[in-house]
Amino acid sequence: MFLFLSLCLCGLLLQGDAQDQASLWRGNDRSGRCQYTFSVPSPTETSCPQTGGPEVEGLKARLNLLEVLVSRLTGGNTGAPQGADAKSQSALQEALNRAVGERNLLQGEKERLERDLEGLQRRVEDMKRETEKLRNRPCPPQTPMVQPSPSLQDSGLMRPAGGSSVLSHLMNRPNRQGDSSSLIDSAWQYGSPGFQEMKAEVTEVPAPDNTEEYTGCGVLISVGEPVTHKKAESIAGKYGVWMQDPEAVPPYGSNMVWRIDTVGSNIRQLFGYEDMDQLSKGFPSKVLLLPESVESTGATLYRGSLYYQRRLSRTLIRFDLSSESVAARRDLPHANFHGQAPYSWGGYTDIDLAVDEQGLWAIYSTNKAKGAIVISQLNPHNLEVKKSWETNIRKNSVANSFIICGRLYTVASYTAPNTTLNYMYDTESSQGKAITIPFRNKHRYNSMIDYNPTQRKLFGWDNFHIVSYDVRLGRPQAN
Repeated sequence: MFLFLSLCLCGLLLQGDAQDQASLWRGNDRSGRCQYTFSVPSPTETSCPQTGGPEVEGLKARLNLLEVLVSRLTGGNTGAPQGADAKSQSALQEALNRAVGERNLLQGEKERLERDLEGLQRRVEDMKRETEKLRNRPCPPQTPMVQPSPSLQDSGLMRPAGGSSVLSHLMNRPNRQGDSSSLIDSAWQYGSPGFQEMKAEVTEVPAPDNTEEYTGCGVLISVGEPVTHKKAESIAGKYGVWMQDPEAVPPYGSNMVWRIDTVGSNIRQLFGYEDMDQLSKGFPSKVLLLPESVESTGATLYRGSLYYQRRLSRTLIRFDLSSESVAARRDLPHANFHGQAPYSWGGYTDIDLAVDEQGLWAIYSTNKAKGAIVISQLNPHNLEVKKSWETNIRKNSVANSFIICGRLYTVASYTAPNTTLNYMYDTESSQGKAITIPFRNKHRYNSMIDYNPTQRKLFGWDNFHIVSYDVRLGRPQAN
């Protein structure tokens, strides 16, 4: 009996001790229902081969799922998905590069087509002007030839010794060039056969005097054929300006030739050649670095200084060649610049500087002039405007212009091989008028035309080629 009681007491003590060490765990199962779990240490085992319960395993699975989702959202995938994303990004980048390249090609093609369209439009305008001239020209009469009156026939004045009519003989005799066509003047107006007299209106025209060349300052009569002196070596010389100082001062002589290639955005090099022969050979004897970039082909030389427009501004600069420094700087008042009023060929030719027998000039336009050419005579020392004239021809309607003896002349086309000087403005009388003087663009892209009063030539830059033209002046007509 005592032994039985002892065993029961030991069992109760062990049970109580086990209950004291028991633990309760509560959590949701996979279906979402609440589940209670009691944990009691084993009396014979110190540890279990597996820890945790099904809830822990479910929690681990959920954590793994969340890690995968977060990794995908942040772009941190590993393994095969990451390689696939890299390939996709590479393909997208390659497609983008192809699209950008095609866009650049299309943009270049668009610009080329726009230039071609502008050229065609100018040709259409030239053809329209020529058509208007032809329409306004009087047509020759188509009336039959009048028979001589009986009185003239009877008098014997119309019948030579051979028996044929004197008038018929004169009309059919060959001219000096051997042309046997009729010599009937198309301007004669014939009356009806009833008239007994023949009438002709004669306009007296003075015969040209070719015995002596006029050397004074006069009106431009003709421009000779272009003479090519040099072709540029690279694409940088497609456009440019070349000059000789009409009033050179030491240390450079009057034979010195200067040149600037104007293709590019930072044009600062001025090349000097001892004479035309060295220019044609391409051997410069002097290279100067200008302090400011040059804008386009409007520069000129005068009395030992280079005058040019600073890029992206209306500022004019006088650069002294002897000291190689800036001698003067001034804004041209209200002048358009950088594509606001260029010549028809473009090239940011808004301000064109020129020299003639009367000094230094600027050819440009303003907002007030609404694109019409404005001429200003400048003080060559400090670049102040002395006097200005406003013409009635638009600057972007002409290809180029130059000044001779205070008269502005404009060129109709820069690409047509056979074009004309189509307008002249006289600053002395402040009058302008249309003219027609033949002019040649031998290489079909003339980007610079300037006059040299000492050489009495026009200097041009025609599609990589440095050219010059002889000019002939005549005595100015009295008003």
